[in-house]
Amino acid sequence: MPHDRSVPATAAGRPQAIVFGVGAGQGIGAAVCRRFAAGGHHVLVAGRTAAKIEQVAAAIVAAGGSAEAVVTDVTDEASVIAAFDRAMRSAEGRAPADVVVFNAGNNQIIDFTRLTAAQFEDFWRVGCYAGFLVGREAARRLLPLGRGTVIFTGASGSLRGKPGFAHFAAAKAGLRMISQSMAREYGPKGLHIAHVLIDGGVDGERLRKAIPEMVDKLGSEGLLDVDSIAENYWHLYRQGRSAWTQELDLRPYREAF
Repeated sequence: MPHDRSVPATAAGRPQAIVFGVGAGQGIGAAVCRRFAAGGHHVLVAGRTAAKIEQVAAAIVAAGGSAEAVVTDVTDEASVIAAFDRAMRSAEGRAPADVVVFNAGNNQIIDFTRLTAAQFEDFWRVGCYAGFLVGREAARRLLPLGRGTVIFTGASGSLRGKPGFAHFAAAKAGLRMISQSMAREYGPKGLHIAHVLIDGGVDGERLRKAIPEMVDKLGSEGLLDVDSIAENYWHLYRQGRSAWTQELDLRPYREAF
Protein backbone atom coordinates (compact mmCIF):
# COMPACT_ATOMS: atom_id res chain seq x y z
CA MET A 1 0.00 0.00 0.00
CA PRO A 2 1.56 3.33 -1.01
CA HIS A 3 2.11 5.75 1.86
CA ASP A 4 1.74 8.97 -0.12
CA ARG A 5 1.66 12.20 1.86
CA SER A 6 2.15 10.13 4.97
CA VAL A 7 2.35 11.30 8.55
CA PRO A 8 5.76 10.36 9.95
CA ALA A 9 5.97 8.39 13.15
CA THR A 10 6.94 10.49 16.16
CA ALA A 11 9.11 9.58 19.12
CA ALA A 12 5.95 8.09 20.64
CA GLY A 13 5.55 5.80 17.63
CA ARG A 14 3.27 5.29 14.64
CA PRO A 15 0.04 7.35 14.85
CA GLN A 16 -3.23 5.48 15.25
CA ALA A 17 -6.72 6.08 13.89
CA ILE A 18 -9.97 4.43 14.91
CA VAL A 19 -12.91 4.26 12.51
CA PHE A 20 -16.31 3.31 13.95
CA GLY A 21 -19.04 1.94 11.72
CA VAL A 22 -17.05 -0.13 9.23
CA GLY A 23 -19.00 -2.68 7.25
CA ALA A 24 -18.57 -3.84 3.69
CA GLY A 25 -15.22 -3.52 1.95
CA GLN A 26 -16.83 -1.25 -0.63
CA GLY A 27 -18.15 1.35 1.80
CA ILE A 28 -17.20 4.71 3.32
CA GLY A 29 -15.83 3.22 6.54
CA ALA A 30 -13.54 0.75 4.81
CA ALA A 31 -12.34 3.40 2.35
CA VAL A 32 -11.47 5.75 5.23
CA CYS A 33 -9.56 2.93 6.91
CA ARG A 34 -7.57 2.33 3.73
CA ARG A 35 -6.77 6.02 3.30
CA PHE A 36 -5.45 6.52 6.80
CA ALA A 37 -3.44 3.31 6.57
CA ALA A 38 -1.93 4.62 3.32
CA GLY A 39 -1.07 7.81 5.20
CA GLY A 40 0.96 5.91 7.77
CA HIS A 41 -1.55 5.24 10.54
CA HIS A 42 -2.19 1.99 12.32
CA VAL A 43 -5.95 1.71 11.86
CA LEU A 44 -8.42 0.17 14.26
CA VAL A 45 -11.28 -1.09 12.13
CA ALA A 46 -14.32 -0.98 14.41
CA GLY A 47 -17.67 -2.52 13.49
CA ARG A 48 -20.31 -5.00 14.64
CA THR A 49 -19.63 -7.83 12.21
CA ALA A 50 -16.36 -9.61 12.86
CA ALA A 51 -16.12 -11.24 9.42
CA LYS A 52 -16.49 -7.91 7.60
CA ILE A 53 -14.04 -5.88 9.64
CA GLU A 54 -11.49 -8.69 9.69
CA GLN A 55 -11.64 -8.79 5.91
CA VAL A 56 -11.06 -5.02 5.71
CA ALA A 57 -8.13 -5.19 8.14
CA ALA A 58 -6.59 -8.17 6.34
CA ALA A 59 -6.79 -6.39 2.98
CA ILE A 60 -4.98 -3.36 4.43
CA VAL A 61 -2.22 -5.53 5.90
CA ALA A 62 -1.88 -7.47 2.64
CA ALA A 63 -1.38 -4.16 0.83
CA GLY A 64 1.42 -3.15 3.18
CA GLY A 65 -0.52 -1.14 5.74
CA SER A 66 -1.15 -1.66 9.45
CA ALA A 67 -4.60 -2.47 10.81
CA GLU A 68 -6.54 -4.59 13.25
CA ALA A 69 -10.22 -5.44 13.63
CA VAL A 70 -12.05 -4.39 16.81
CA VAL A 71 -15.57 -5.74 17.19
CA THR A 72 -17.60 -2.83 18.57
CA ASP A 73 -21.27 -2.09 19.15
CA VAL A 74 -21.43 1.70 18.96
CA THR A 75 -24.78 1.75 20.75
CA ASP A 76 -23.23 0.08 23.82
CA GLU A 77 -21.32 2.38 26.15
CA ALA A 78 -19.03 -0.31 27.54
CA SER A 79 -18.15 -1.51 24.03
CA VAL A 80 -17.25 2.02 22.89
CA ILE A 81 -15.12 2.64 26.00
CA ALA A 82 -13.28 -0.65 25.46
CA ALA A 83 -12.51 0.31 21.85
CA PHE A 84 -11.07 3.65 23.01
CA ASP A 85 -9.01 1.92 25.68
CA ARG A 86 -7.42 -0.07 22.88
CA ALA A 87 -6.96 2.90 20.57
CA MET A 88 -5.34 5.12 23.17
CA ARG A 89 -2.70 2.65 24.33
CA SER A 90 0.84 3.77 23.51
CA ALA A 91 2.30 0.30 23.05
CA GLU A 92 4.02 -1.74 20.35
CA GLY A 93 5.65 1.36 18.87
CA ARG A 94 2.33 3.18 18.45
CA ALA A 95 1.19 6.53 19.74
CA PRO A 96 -2.33 7.10 21.12
CA ALA A 97 -4.92 7.67 18.40
CA ASP A 98 -5.00 11.19 17.00
CA VAL A 99 -8.04 10.74 14.75
CA VAL A 100 -11.50 9.33 15.45
CA VAL A 101 -14.10 8.77 12.73
CA PHE A 102 -17.76 8.06 13.46
CA ASN A 103 -19.35 6.49 10.40
CA ALA A 104 -22.17 4.38 11.85
CA GLY A 105 -25.64 4.77 10.41
CA ASN A 106 -28.59 3.06 8.81
CA ASN A 107 -31.23 4.14 6.35
CA GLN A 108 -34.57 2.90 5.12
CA ILE A 109 -37.69 4.44 3.64
CA ILE A 110 -40.56 3.98 6.12
CA ASP A 111 -43.99 5.59 5.86
CA PHE A 112 -44.45 7.84 8.89
CA THR A 113 -47.83 6.35 9.82
CA ARG A 114 -46.28 2.88 9.81
CA LEU A 115 -43.13 3.82 11.67
CA THR A 116 -43.00 1.97 14.99
CA ALA A 117 -41.59 3.39 18.20
CA ALA A 118 -38.98 0.62 18.19
CA GLN A 119 -37.87 1.50 14.66
CA PHE A 120 -37.59 5.20 15.47
CA GLU A 121 -35.55 4.46 18.58
CA ASP A 122 -33.27 2.08 16.69
CA PHE A 123 -32.45 4.71 14.06
CA TRP A 124 -31.84 7.28 16.80
CA ARG A 125 -29.60 4.93 18.78
CA VAL A 126 -27.40 4.13 15.78
CA GLY A 127 -27.43 7.54 14.10
CA CYS A 128 -27.36 9.91 17.09
CA TYR A 129 -26.90 8.27 20.49
CA ALA A 130 -23.93 6.26 19.23
CA GLY A 131 -22.40 9.49 17.91
CA PHE A 132 -22.76 10.99 21.37
CA LEU A 133 -20.99 8.01 22.96
CA VAL A 134 -18.10 8.16 20.49
CA GLY A 135 -17.87 11.95 20.57
CA ARG A 136 -17.91 12.15 24.36
CA GLU A 137 -15.29 9.44 24.74
CA ALA A 138 -13.12 11.07 22.06
CA ALA A 139 -13.25 14.38 23.93
CA ARG A 140 -12.37 12.70 27.21
CA ARG A 141 -9.33 10.97 25.71
CA LEU A 142 -8.05 13.69 23.38
CA LEU A 143 -8.46 16.79 25.56
CA PRO A 144 -5.61 15.88 27.93
CA LEU A 145 -3.39 15.53 24.84
CA GLY A 146 -4.44 18.91 23.47
CA ARG A 147 -4.80 17.60 19.92
CA GLY A 148 -6.83 15.31 17.72
CA THR A 149 -9.39 15.18 14.93
CA VAL A 150 -12.94 13.84 15.28
CA ILE A 151 -14.97 13.41 12.09
CA PHE A 152 -18.67 12.54 11.94
CA THR A 153 -20.29 11.16 8.78
CA GLY A 154 -23.53 13.04 8.27
CA ALA A 155 -26.16 13.30 5.55
CA SER A 156 -28.26 15.90 3.78
CA GLY A 157 -31.13 14.53 5.89
CA SER A 158 -29.69 16.54 8.78
CA LEU A 159 -30.65 19.71 6.87
CA ARG A 160 -34.05 18.73 5.52
CA GLY A 161 -36.58 15.99 6.17
CA LYS A 162 -38.14 14.16 3.24
CA PRO A 163 -41.21 11.91 2.98
CA GLY A 164 -40.44 8.49 4.41
CA PHE A 165 -37.27 9.63 6.17
CA ALA A 166 -38.45 11.32 9.39
CA HIS A 167 -36.64 8.76 11.56
CA PHE A 168 -33.40 9.10 9.59
CA ALA A 169 -33.51 12.90 9.41
CA ALA A 170 -34.19 13.23 13.14
CA ALA A 171 -31.17 11.09 14.01
CA LYS A 172 -28.85 12.83 11.57
CA ALA A 173 -29.96 16.29 12.67
CA GLY A 174 -29.13 15.33 16.24
CA LEU A 175 -25.70 14.10 15.19
CA ARG A 176 -25.03 17.38 13.40
CA MET A 177 -25.84 19.34 16.56
CA ILE A 178 -23.49 17.12 18.57
CA SER A 179 -20.69 17.95 16.15
CA GLN A 180 -21.42 21.68 16.25
CA SER A 181 -21.58 21.79 20.03
CA MET A 182 -18.34 19.83 20.33
CA ALA A 183 -16.59 22.07 17.80
CA ARG A 184 -17.54 25.25 19.65
CA GLU A 185 -16.53 23.83 23.03
CA TYR A 186 -13.37 21.93 22.13
CA GLY A 187 -12.02 23.67 19.04
CA PRO A 188 -10.42 26.39 21.19
CA LYS A 189 -8.83 23.59 23.22
CA GLY A 190 -7.10 22.03 20.23
CA LEU A 191 -9.58 19.46 18.94
CA HIS A 192 -10.68 19.63 15.32
CA ILE A 193 -14.33 18.50 15.13
CA ALA A 194 -15.74 18.11 11.62
CA HIS A 195 -19.08 17.01 10.19
CA VAL A 196 -19.27 15.69 6.62
CA LEU A 197 -22.59 15.97 4.80
CA ILE A 198 -22.96 13.13 2.30
CA ASP A 199 -25.43 14.50 -0.25
CA GLY A 200 -26.27 11.80 -2.78
CA GLY A 201 -26.10 8.09 -3.33
CA VAL A 202 -22.86 6.35 -2.38
CA ASP A 203 -21.42 3.91 -4.89
CA GLY A 204 -20.95 1.13 -2.38
CA GLU A 205 -22.01 -2.40 -1.63
CA ARG A 206 -25.04 -1.36 0.43
CA LEU A 207 -26.66 0.69 -2.34
CA ARG A 208 -25.74 -1.81 -5.05
CA LYS A 209 -27.52 -4.57 -3.14
CA ALA A 210 -30.51 -2.56 -1.92
CA ILE A 211 -31.34 -0.43 -5.00
CA PRO A 212 -29.40 -1.74 -8.01
CA GLU A 213 -31.75 0.06 -10.39
CA MET A 214 -30.70 3.38 -8.87
CA VAL A 215 -27.05 2.54 -9.46
CA ASP A 216 -27.78 1.64 -13.09
CA LYS A 217 -29.78 4.81 -13.63
CA LEU A 218 -27.26 7.26 -12.12
CA GLY A 219 -24.08 5.53 -13.20
CA SER A 220 -20.70 6.06 -11.58
CA GLU A 221 -20.69 9.81 -12.32
CA GLY A 222 -24.01 10.27 -10.54
CA LEU A 223 -22.86 8.61 -7.33
CA LEU A 224 -20.29 9.45 -4.68
CA ASP A 225 -17.10 7.41 -4.97
CA VAL A 226 -16.05 6.00 -1.57
CA ASP A 227 -12.33 6.58 -2.12
CA SER A 228 -12.97 10.20 -3.10
CA ILE A 229 -14.98 10.64 0.11
CA ALA A 230 -12.12 9.12 2.11
CA GLU A 231 -9.65 11.54 0.50
CA ASN A 232 -11.70 14.41 1.90
CA TYR A 233 -11.56 12.89 5.39
CA TRP A 234 -7.77 12.76 5.05
CA HIS A 235 -7.77 16.40 3.92
CA LEU A 236 -9.75 17.40 7.02
CA TYR A 237 -7.25 15.61 9.21
CA ARG A 238 -4.32 17.36 7.54
CA GLN A 239 -5.73 20.91 7.80
CA GLY A 240 -3.74 23.48 9.73
CA ARG A 241 -5.32 25.07 12.81
CA SER A 242 -5.54 28.50 11.18
CA ALA A 243 -8.16 27.28 8.69
CA TRP A 244 -10.21 24.40 10.05
CA THR A 245 -13.38 23.18 8.34
CA GLN A 246 -16.26 22.41 10.69
CA GLU A 247 -18.74 21.23 8.07
CA LEU A 248 -18.04 19.90 4.60
CA ASP A 249 -20.70 18.85 2.10
CA LEU A 250 -19.88 16.33 -0.62
CA ARG A 251 -21.95 15.42 -3.66
CA PRO A 252 -21.39 14.15 -7.23
CA TYR A 253 -21.37 16.97 -9.75
CA ARG A 254 -24.64 15.79 -11.27
CA GLU A 255 -26.52 15.89 -7.96
CA ALA A 256 -29.24 18.57 -7.82
CA PHE A 257 -29.17 20.66 -4.65
